[in-house]
Amino acid sequence: MGNEAIIHVVDDDLAVRQSLSFLLASDGLPVRLHQSASAFLATVEDGLTGCILTDVRMPGIDGIEFLRRLKARGFTMPVIVMTGHADVPLAVEAMKQGAIDFIEKPFNDDLLLAAVRIGLDRHQRETQHQAQSVEIAGRLKALSEREKQVLDRLVAGKANKVIAFELDISPRTVEIYRANVMTKMRAGSLSELVRFALLVENGSETTARP
Repeated sequence: MGNEAIIHVVDDDLAVRQSLSFLLASDGLPVRLHQSASAFLATVEDGLTGCILTDVRMPGIDGIEFLRRLKARGFTMPVIVMTGHADVPLAVEAMKQGAIDFIEKPFNDDLLLAAVRIGLDRHQRETQHQAQSVEIAGRLKALSEREKQVLDRLVAGKANKVIAFELDISPRTVEIYRANVMTKMRAGSLSELVRFALLVENGSETTARP
């Protein structure tokens, strides 16, 4: 299915899987069914776009352990957990483990579809954000050491004269380096240049988090 967004339904109850498959398909969403978390982990590779809709109580690997294993393997697809009324504390724990939402059974069809759509939109934005960060990081690597020094000071909000003094070069030379940085980073304005630099910096911090 290429990069088409797929809704992965993970539930040990066949009737629930079939019901959700019909509901999601009727809303135009591609669906793939999994009878257990183990089945999902054994057959699905990360890097796909979509959303995971899983029961929180399942034999073998339950919803909480499923989330832990997804995180350990680097899965980035958003996860929505389904729970019975008595399992709400468990669903809250699932959200602490990375789930983006939980839906109580018996669920409202419109509410579930809305949650799935929100999950898909969120994943699309995050994927685009990550791709942009990688692209801008590539531009950053093309800068010379001096250009990087000028960029760092521009991001810090320093004026050309201050940068010239700190680097022991003329203000005119700073202007030349600044123009080179703008061209190489493909920034149309100083504000866009700063945004690009912060995007890469924040992306690096997110990657470095455990």
